Amino acid sequence: MEKRDLKIVLAAPRGFCAGVDRAIQIVELALQKYGAPVYVRHEIVHNKFVVDSLREKGAVFVEDLGEIPNDGQPVIFSAHGVAKSVPQRAKERNMFYIDATCPLVSKVHREAERHYKSGDKVILIGHEGHPEVIGTMGQLPDGAVVLVEDVADVNALAVADQENLAYCTQTTLSVDDTADVVAALQARFPNIKGPRKEDICYATTNRQAAMKAIAPISDAVMVLGAPNSSNSNRLVEVAALNGCPKSMLVQRVDEVDWAWLDGVNILGLSAGASAPENLVDEVIEKARTYFNVTLEEVSITQENVNFKVPRILTVA
Repeated sequence: MEKRDLKIVLAAPRGFCAGVDRAIQIVELALQKYGAPVYVRHEIVHNKFVVDSLREKGAVFVEDLGEIPNDGQPVIFSAHGVAKSVPQRAKERNMFYIDATCPLVSKVHREAERHYKSGDKVILIGHEGHPEVIGTMGQLPDGAVVLVEDVADVNALAVADQENLAYCTQTTLSVDDTADVVAALQARFPNIKGPRKEDICYATTNRQAAMKAIAPISDAVMVLGAPNSSNSNRLVEVAALNGCPKSMLVQRVDEVDWAWLDGVNILGLSAGASAPENLVDEVIEKARTYFNVTLEEVSITQENVNFKVPRILTVA
């Protein structure tokens, strides 16, 4: 059967961000320095391929510190950040822990603390139940943070003191949706304080902007990422809202239903911030078995952000 042509338009930037890269490095360096097992509380990043590859090297993933024996081996906190009660509990058990929280998530934590110390009620824009949201809310006492997900939540807000309010946001949200929520907050509470610099991280912003560039010229869009990855899911939504309703999220090439591409001449391809580039390469190589593939990359910016790993992992 003769292959038909398929043009794959690659979004750039795509894939790993600096915070994800740093978190993975932390686990790998800890394994090199201390040997297996190295315990990781929650998935270090939301990607099954990454987690499985680290597990093969000796990382043990747990959801609670109670699952970890007192064997002196390090425990690493994931890139999403943790509530203050987690390191406190680790200290009580004399655990050796290393914090892999993304520095941009830590920035939001510090903002929330600063607002709270100034006497402000903190409103957090984010997705309920996401580890980053749990970690950010857990920086402050119970009741100090109110979570809102959308404009309807803002309209339903009841606050005792409308003059002393501040907001923060999860780092991996939809840029456009969050702008709507912030506008609603500012309309209801004109004196509300915001972050000095936007909380949505550079990687989330750049990947969504790149998606906006490729979606209108694509017949279909595929995003490589995990179902529990917030930033990956947002990319699918951005594609659908910007000219390409035929958009889907897949974890790996073996999940792709190639019949889905019937009638598709141009495929947009991107990857969430926790998805490695080899997952994109796998899709392209498999596509070559079905189609005459040509590639085009649409780049909206170059990223050169780099975060240092904790010094304890680099000193002898």
